[in-house]
Amino acid sequence: MKTIQELYQEKRMSAEQLLELIRDNDYIFTAQAAAEPDAILSHLQHLKKTRVKNVVLQTCLPIKDYPVFHDPEMDGILSHNGWFFNAHLRKAHNEKLVSDIPQHSTTALSKALCRARHDGRRPVVIATVSPMDEHGYLSLSISAIYERDLVDAGALVLLEVNPHFPRTYGDTMIHISEVDALVESDRPIPTIGMVPYTAVDAKIGKNIASLVEDGSTIQLGIGNIPNAVATELKSKHHLGIHTEMFTEAMVDLIECGAVDNSQKGFNNGYSICSFTMGSQRLYDFLDNNPSVLFKSCTYSNNPYTIGKNNKFVSINATLEVDLTGQCASETVGHTQWSGTGGQAETVQGAQMSPEGKSIIAMHSTYTTKNADGKEELHSKIVPFLATGAVVSTSRNDVDYVVTEYGIAWLRGLNVKGRAEALINIAHPSFRDWLKNEAEKNKIW
Repeated sequence: MKTIQELYQEKRMSAEQLLELIRDNDYIFTAQAAAEPDAILSHLQHLKKTRVKNVVLQTCLPIKDYPVFHDPEMDGILSHNGWFFNAHLRKAHNEKLVSDIPQHSTTALSKALCRARHDGRRPVVIATVSPMDEHGYLSLSISAIYERDLVDAGALVLLEVNPHFPRTYGDTMIHISEVDALVESDRPIPTIGMVPYTAVDAKIGKNIASLVEDGSTIQLGIGNIPNAVATELKSKHHLGIHTEMFTEAMVDLIECGAVDNSQKGFNNGYSICSFTMGSQRLYDFLDNNPSVLFKSCTYSNNPYTIGKNNKFVSINATLEVDLTGQCASETVGHTQWSGTGGQAETVQGAQMSPEGKSIIAMHSTYTTKNADGKEELHSKIVPFLATGAVVSTSRNDVDYVVTEYGIAWLRGLNVKGRAEALINIAHPSFRDWLKNEAEKNKIW
């Protein structure tokens, strides 16, 4: 029997050698965001030389703008499905080289695998892991959205091993015997810092924090508003964390004592998440930290799992809300801007939780420049969503909507009451317009 070190050395190879294991019709899943295996993705154009055909690549919020995303010569070799768009994928979309794949985080894998198997495709997972320990285990580190599930489903497992990635616990352990091939790298882990938030963000943060009771279990995202919320939550007690993304703001809440995970009623003592991205301080906090468990999205974002937490509060952002409560959170009109993520699932899960609340947060306005280069102010609360906008969260599921002007509690209100509540938290410059539009269009 081979030792774990012998197995490791046997599977160690160059990126080009690893990519030569890809066959026609394979369906490649990448780890999410900062966990993407740069040492593999940077060489994907090598598939031109291997002469494979009809391979599918599914990415999720890629951090780096890889040349393969914009290479028309990959047509017929590799097609690209984007699960969560950013600027890189919006550019590739304009070039007709990527297509959005609508799906919830809890169903992303099952739907893709069902489709792949129906089309005779073999699943492949590519991810970045921290180095192997003395027992032969590598850690999926900062992303566990569906990677372990893919290993269990029999996918071809191709890994980048990098010592700069933290070792995490949960659904992250992969034994070397389960790995088909690996490459080693020494690149720095991608980092992002906390962006200072504005006075408007601070007002929204205060409004949201007023809804969060001591003993609540929270779900936060990344960005100015979540950072402002976290600042306001530092005075709370016995908070818990059950979230899709673990952020540096959560480290602050743990270190100041606001979060102790003692009253969740489910997974007490542990912070639950599926992926992370942030500063080196965040990664150092997570390294070998058994109190933070990285779980598959099929677990962390499952509304029934979420509903087992006490006083679960989900806090999500949106781009536009109509007067009946429909939220467009992933498109700007016809333009795919981001992705569904776990918004709808955490909204539903919060309302299954004892005393749970779901909160949709946003600035009341945004600005654009007109043909003369002058800035124009627009309301994010509108009579009707923009033409082509995708409804990310149904009006049937929306609970609280929060802006810098206040809180609209929509649960249980009729359409007339919803319109009135949303108009009250719109920017004052647009309230009369919204009232007139509601009257004209019989939004009552």
